[in-house]
Order: sequence, then C-alpha cells, then structure tokens
Amino acid sequence: MKTFLEEFKAFAMKGNVIDLAVAVVIGGAFGKIVSSFVDDIIMPPLGILIGGVDFSELAFTMRAATEDAAAVTIGYGLFLNTIIQFVIVAFAIFIVIKQMSRFQKQEEKVEAEPKPAEDVVLLTEIRDLLKAKK
Repeated sequence: MKTFLEEFKAFAMKGNVIDLAVAVVIGGAFGKIVSSFVDDIIMPPLGILIGGVDFSELAFTMRAATEDAAAVTIGYGLFLNTIIQFVIVAFAIFIVIKQMSRFQKQEEKVEAEPKPAEDVVLLTEIRDLLKAKK
C-alpha cells in the first residue's frame, strides 16, 4: 500500500500533471470570461442590428406546452452563442500557439548556430595577432 501511495505522489507531483492542472483551471476561467463576453457584450448589439433579437431566446418549438407537459423546443439561439464562444476561444488558442511557435523557432535558430571548435578559435586568434603585428 505504501508503494502505491509513493507512486501516486510521484505521479501527481510531476511537472506535466501540475502544468495540466493549472491549464485546466485557467482554461475554465477563460471559458467563463469568453461566455460572458459573448453573452453580455457581443450578442446584444448583434441582436439589435438584426432587429432586436435576443439570441438566447431563439428556439424552434417542436411541441407547444400543455397543462401536463412543458414545451419541447430546440434552442438554436443558445447554440449560436456557443458556436461564437468556440470561435473566440479557438482564435485565442491559435494566437497563443502561433506566438509560442515563433518564440520556439527563434530559440532553435540561436541554438542552431554552431560554435566553432576550440582549435579553430585559437587559430583565429593567432591569425588576428599576426595580422596586427604587420
């Protein structure tokens, strides 16, 4: 039993697991921000431009409500909100990954420039000293 707990502790404390946990928490918070941005900022003016439509209330009624049962509807307005939220999140992730890729390429470029061997450096210094004596 102790070995199992030690293995679990080692697994849970790995950098990748902790990084993933942080990413999930930040991603959840980012999702809430995007939801609020779409629902509270983007959709109201868009609804006014389209003719005073509240997207959250757009629905197709399949069966009207009766005394015994609630209405059966397809809420395509909420679906449109979700699609817009997805596009915004996908665009933000695209920008972040693009920037990370650009920085990674710059680091690889710096690392790719080989340093001359030590004997080449010494020969270059000797050459420069000989030129300076002329």
